[in-house]
Amino acid sequence: MSDVSMIAAEPAPHRPGRIPASPAEPRGPEDLRGLHYPFGRWVPESGTMFEVAPGVHWTRMPLPFGLDHINLWVLDGGDGWTIVDTGVAMGASKKAWESLFAGPMAGKPVTRLIVTHYHPDHLGLAGWLCQRWGVALEIARTEYLLARTLMLDVRDAPPPEAVDFSIRAGWPNEAVDMMRAKPWGSFHKIMSPLPAGFRRIKDGDVLRIGARRWRVVTGRGHAPEHSCLVSDDGLMISGDQVLPRITSNVSVYPSEPFADPLGDWLESIETLRAIPGDVLVLPAHNEPFTGLHTRLDQLRDDHHDKLDKLLAFCVVPRTAFESFATLFRKPVGEGDYGIATGEAVAHLHWLEERGKLRRLSDAAGVARFVAV
Repeated sequence: MSDVSMIAAEPAPHRPGRIPASPAEPRGPEDLRGLHYPFGRWVPESGTMFEVAPGVHWTRMPLPFGLDHINLWVLDGGDGWTIVDTGVAMGASKKAWESLFAGPMAGKPVTRLIVTHYHPDHLGLAGWLCQRWGVALEIARTEYLLARTLMLDVRDAPPPEAVDFSIRAGWPNEAVDMMRAKPWGSFHKIMSPLPAGFRRIKDGDVLRIGARRWRVVTGRGHAPEHSCLVSDDGLMISGDQVLPRITSNVSVYPSEPFADPLGDWLESIETLRAIPGDVLVLPAHNEPFTGLHTRLDQLRDDHHDKLDKLLAFCVVPRTAFESFATLFRKPVGEGDYGIATGEAVAHLHWLEERGKLRRLSDAAGVARFVAV
């Protein structure tokens, strides 16, 4: 990982622009697949900020995953800064934050920290930031409690429920045996210790930050109580609920093995249509864009296309494992069995819940689904 340079603070301009200057400027607007990117596909360098609207700054930090970045948002509250989402707990992220604190954020303290949902790329440095600045963590209750649970769930071997979940999905015996031999619980590895308490935010709350009012709009499916923030002047911090070129993971997990998260996700798409379609969407991944309703249509249609293909595939009984080839464009490697299984089961459960598939279980505990 490269070192993050220290950059001196500059006064904020009254039009969208970088603070401070970096070597590359946005190339200009770009249109792609029905969406408009006002800053093109340009992104700010880690350790710098770009002002997308007066007092609303975009910074970007690395992630140690296939998806290698996250967008974070810094809002000018007048007497202090509000941070929305944090990055994972690793050295490069802390260095980037320290560069910001010594550079473009110098002169004012961080006075609020808001997190959209429990995933480590969003919540990972919350404890560190709260302690450093003496602020409360603001997050939805379900997200906080789920994160606390996952932080504590560390075992020498997977629980029987997790093994049964993989068997039910139709994993090969060798993959199940390999799973049994591994320790359980890695959530804590990229998380700083969570604060012992939090300040709850919930759907419909209005948060006053500087001259703006931000309304909390809750989405579900990717996370149980994901908080989006919609301002009174046409901005939307969407977290992972709406991304321009990525379909967020919607999965069933061993902790709630018969859930219907895809139902929650598709219902949330309809809920989000109440937000004006011309908002500037500030997503956690990729770049800011306009065309919210177009993107909601695309997300809905993508899942319904997968559901149609899956239903046709299940003209004979199929396991979740067998459905990978229908749902995913690329072959699924053994290291991705877990996340692929979660998504496959979510789609199978949606069809089962609506009477389109029937579940058949054999003596070994393997579940197969067949079209009704």
